[in-house]
Amino acid sequence: MTGPPTQEPLKSQQKCVAIFALVCCFAVLVALIFSAVDVWGDEEDAITEENCSRNCSVVLVENIPDDLALAEGGPSRLPLAVGFHALLDQAKHSVEVVSPVWNLNAWDLKTWPDTAQKGQLLFQKLLSLKSRGVKLKISSSLINSAELKTLADHDAKVNFVNMTALTRGGLHSSFWIVDRKHIYIGSADMDWRALSKRKELGVMVLNCSCLALDLHRVFSFYWQLQDRDYIPSIWSKRITALYGRHDPLDLQINTTRASAYVSSSPELFCPKDRTRDVDAIHHIIQGAKTFIYISVTDYLPLVNRSLQGTFVLRYWSAIDEVIREAAVVRGVRVRLLISFWKKTHPLTFNFITSLQSLCIHLHNCSVEAKFFGQKEQKDDIQYRLNHNKYIVTDNAVYIGNHDWVGSDFAVNAGVGLVIQMKPGLEDRGGTILEPIKAAFERDWRSRYAKFLRGSKGENSKYQHAQPAEHKGHYGY
Repeated sequence: MTGPPTQEPLKSQQKCVAIFALVCCFAVLVALIFSAVDVWGDEEDAITEENCSRNCSVVLVENIPDDLALAEGGPSRLPLAVGFHALLDQAKHSVEVVSPVWNLNAWDLKTWPDTAQKGQLLFQKLLSLKSRGVKLKISSSLINSAELKTLADHDAKVNFVNMTALTRGGLHSSFWIVDRKHIYIGSADMDWRALSKRKELGVMVLNCSCLALDLHRVFSFYWQLQDRDYIPSIWSKRITALYGRHDPLDLQINTTRASAYVSSSPELFCPKDRTRDVDAIHHIIQGAKTFIYISVTDYLPLVNRSLQGTFVLRYWSAIDEVIREAAVVRGVRVRLLISFWKKTHPLTFNFITSLQSLCIHLHNCSVEAKFFGQKEQKDDIQYRLNHNKYIVTDNAVYIGNHDWVGSDFAVNAGVGLVIQMKPGLEDRGGTILEPIKAAFERDWRSRYAKFLRGSKGENSKYQHAQPAEHKGHYGY
């Protein structure tokens, strides 16, 4: 006589399924853990967070067009093209470049035989990296670039960042990393005009592998966006920031004690511990004691957003309000040098007038603004355009990739470098602040910088004119 059917086979099958599910979950967990661990085995030069160098030198690099008549005796600087070539000459293992533009070979060589040559020479130097065994990696948002295709044919690795899908913005970042030891950050991109016709400013930080490693993490973030149309929710720890506003890198710059960090934007592009560009600027303005000098191509505290097919314009106060607070409440002297060119938004003049009006009846308040430009604006060559994007104060400097336009910080990708001098320094003559301050003052005093009509600048009798109409020329 047989008993009831046993349930053992069914229980055993359920147990196997449960064990298999647990094993799968464990495997996924292990994969996530290992993906979040720093692995430095791919570093060609064996630089790690533990052995990287903090003894650095900083060099100001500028491009001043030959036909731009600026005063002699300006700051100590290196021509931009010379600086780029020097970085490539030092490269032994790797060169990593991010640029919003790749247009080093001028389209009209007959018109620009001399000035266009600078771009061609730089492009040829990039092509020659292959013969020296130097790896070239480029992150770009350009789809159909003939120059990037040529570089890829010479073994350069090019990754595409789909900014339209990610943020509905653009890639404005412009920086270099060489051998994870030397970096460049500034206004210049890979455009022949940046080496000849436009006025550019940036810095090279040399033998500073700690800072270079941190900027490399920004590059790695871009690099991992290849073929993605979304920002992953889980990232490797290899892209998280090493330093930030609350935990900057302590270092020696030109034998002087300082701190530094790299910032980024938009907020969606800021992994763990990465300081946003706007927060870095905010922090520098709040820390200023005596003066704030700002030089940007465009200043417009507005954000233009598309909502359900309709463009909505709103005030973006993040920077504008902290400037007002510095001038009115703390009595810090503020000067803004903004470019006047065919793309200057008419509302810029309204905001600048509003800033200056704050000090009309206040004794300990000074907000001055000038527009840097000229009458001629031919085609899209951007003759003598002041393309600078920086702020310098009595104790810090920020050099970035964005114009101070709300929409840029909200949706466009960019980076910034913050260098802050340690308090208590007796001799500031050897810091990077002095040449950048001198560059600002040289431009401020030049004949290309003009007050708005009706604004009273220092030693001025309202002799300068405001652009009467937004047509690309001064209304004299």
